[in-house]
Amino acid sequence: MQIEAVRAIPFSIPYKKPLRFASGQVDVADHVLVQVVTSDGVVGNAEAPPRPYTYGETQASIVAVVRDLFAPAVTGLSVLDRELARARMVRTVGNPTAKAAVDMAMWDAWGKTVGQPVHRLLGGFTDGLQVSHMVGFDDPDVMAAEAARIRAEFGITSFKVKVGRRPIHDDVAVCRALREELGPDVELYLDGNRGWTSSESADALRRLADVGLSRVEELCPADDVLGRRWLVERCDVPFVADESVPTPADVTRELLAGSATAISLKTARTGFSDSLRIAYLAEGIGAEVVIGNQIDGQVGSACALAFGAALRSTSRYAAELSNFLDMADDLLTEPLRIERGRMAVRPGAGIGFEVDEDKLRHYRDDR
Repeated sequence: MQIEAVRAIPFSIPYKKPLRFASGQVDVADHVLVQVVTSDGVVGNAEAPPRPYTYGETQASIVAVVRDLFAPAVTGLSVLDRELARARMVRTVGNPTAKAAVDMAMWDAWGKTVGQPVHRLLGGFTDGLQVSHMVGFDDPDVMAAEAARIRAEFGITSFKVKVGRRPIHDDVAVCRALREELGPDVELYLDGNRGWTSSESADALRRLADVGLSRVEELCPADDVLGRRWLVERCDVPFVADESVPTPADVTRELLAGSATAISLKTARTGFSDSLRIAYLAEGIGAEVVIGNQIDGQVGSACALAFGAALRSTSRYAAELSNFLDMADDLLTEPLRIERGRMAVRPGAGIGFEVDEDKLRHYRDDR
């Protein structure tokens, strides 16, 4: 189980249409496949999605930091030496998705080595999750029609609505159109990606009081310390921290400061090892956790599924696992499936997927 090599393979897959939100726009999934290769010939896989406008990482920077710093740091360790690997990688500031991918690839290699699903190694609470789908910026009728199509085709009844535009009445109109189209039994919640001020956020929530939102996420920047706290105190639904909590320490700060009441946990950002820390921390302090999505491909979504279904606290709510539906293709030999609004945990050892080598050769950027 000794690590012999760590690979960082850049690949690019176009989206069927751009995904637009307050902090940026994504046209191509220019991600990195991270592989941990052991002395037994086992290959563990995970995906690192760069988000330069959120964490400062790019595809090139992820490849470089894995190749030049993290690979030398963990080569020679056992795949069981996750805490030692974490301690060595944490010496490098930032680079959350690169660190997370190395960590998850080590877990995948361990599961494959011992012939066990990572989902069970992490806790094995349930065999699948309800799925939530993200709806990006567009006109109200377009967003409502997309949500209706996703519900009809996949049975999904939970939707994250991207907001944060100015003027706010554009997003208010979208939410009303979605509620009118989908009816009262579908879950709607907002993600502002820090696009509004605290006062704009409060105004939007007043206007949407009758829409029936289940929660809101990152409506304003966490750096607006007093304004954010003021807003959270007045918010009558859970206020979820996402970009503002990339580490367990950040989770502690935001919750204890009254700047959030719930946490979006993203395995693309915290891997499995730090995600466990965050989940247990939130459980101990009494904060709810939802499984978020970093606009992952199917590799990353399979990782999020394995973790979310492993614990009771992370399996309570619909998980954001469907953004890959907007991609033109993916890397798996057997695609993920959503049936009746639910995604089942993949069978087999490790995280439960295999990379299609032909597709990887076709989409990789370092040929």
